[in-house]
Amino acid sequence: MGALRATVLTVVFALGATGVAGATGAEAVGPRLVIGEDFPDPEVILVDGTYHAYSTSSGRGRVPHATSSSPLGPWTIRGDVLPHKPAWAGDGGFWAPDVSLRSDGRFLLYFTGPSAAVGRMCLGAALADGPGGPFTATSDQPLVCDATEGGAIDPASFVDADGTRYLLYKNDGNAIGRRASIWLQRTEADGISFVGGRVGLLHDLGAEEQGVVEAPVLVRRPSQYVLFFSSGAYAGPDYRTGYAVSRSLTGSYARAERPLMSTAGFDGAVVGPGGQDVGDGHVFFHGHLAGLGRGTYVAELGWADDRPVVRGSRVRYEAERGVVHRAVVRTGVEGASGGAVVSGLAEVGSRLEVRVFAPVDGAYAVSIGYSARAGDARHALTVNGGAAAVVDYPGSGTWARATVDVALTAGFNDLRLRYLDGAVEVDYLEVA
Repeated sequence: MGALRATVLTVVFALGATGVAGATGAEAVGPRLVIGEDFPDPEVILVDGTYHAYSTSSGRGRVPHATSSSPLGPWTIRGDVLPHKPAWAGDGGFWAPDVSLRSDGRFLLYFTGPSAAVGRMCLGAALADGPGGPFTATSDQPLVCDATEGGAIDPASFVDADGTRYLLYKNDGNAIGRRASIWLQRTEADGISFVGGRVGLLHDLGAEEQGVVEAPVLVRRPSQYVLFFSSGAYAGPDYRTGYAVSRSLTGSYARAERPLMSTAGFDGAVVGPGGQDVGDGHVFFHGHLAGLGRGTYVAELGWADDRPVVRGSRVRYEAERGVVHRAVVRTGVEGASGGAVVSGLAEVGSRLEVRVFAPVDGAYAVSIGYSARAGDARHALTVNGGAAAVVDYPGSGTWARATVDVALTAGFNDLRLRYLDGAVEVDYLEVA
């Protein structure tokens, strides 16, 4: 799946007075379900003011197609853009389409289909004169198909700043008990003629990712390349979206500490978020719907020092990495996130300052991981030096979490927790 190829409408929600902690007059805005039926692995492009979305096969067709005038919808299902099965394909579904505009003005569709010859899923390509198709296969043979690697799935196009075009894909190793990897293959401008050999960008981490790393999307930012990917078992709540970064196109890529989107990170609002596509200001992805397959969601996306932040998905900031006044960092703490906490926030003048990021202006929820073993405690919370809100910490014999609503401005915001009374240790702050 490729990033949007044109300027994207960024929807900004102005909720409450910015820079003020406490009641904002609105709840934090999380992911929105925009296609409430089976429309998994969404691929979204913007062409002449219209958004076009494509998905894995469903009852709507081999490669279902939908359009909208806005990322938030309403979306209209238009039909199947690949009405004729390629000559090499057998029976079964077609997965994870990718559509991009070529330099010759034609639209290139990458897709995953079942190879009749090898019995594995393989990559194919098709062309059309417009984003609504119909697309016609470019060959009677697959574009990439190696049964010894488990086949190939999840193609994605990427065009670098110099105009060089690439194909990304996953060898489906976990389907045959082998390692799964994400590969980068340079192509000619046509997107189907390969240049040189491929390069491995990311490999699964085994049990930690349930042997799965897939659904690559590559984005170039001013300081680095960002490779989005999904991992875990797609059929359940453990499926999630992560990312890795590299200063160089070919790597090496370093994974982020935590998933970008997960069931827990969305507090269960989306189950198994993955199969993502990224455009300026938004991320599209699927999540499980009870009895209805996997629907398409959208959330606002921002960039903190060229790292992605999704509105509504918890971003954790370790307290010990903040600025501490009249308090101490205690390390080697059992059960603490990162193994350390800020302790001694128990006297007048003690405070903790943490810098957090908001993709857009609006209402957010700040959750504070804490321990107050000596009884109830309170802090004053300010945002960017604005009016203060009181954070109550009920006495806890173990780790607990307190949540307060705040209004943040787009970009970085300075949060300050200041002692009021009681004694509390702060483990982390999460913003969603």
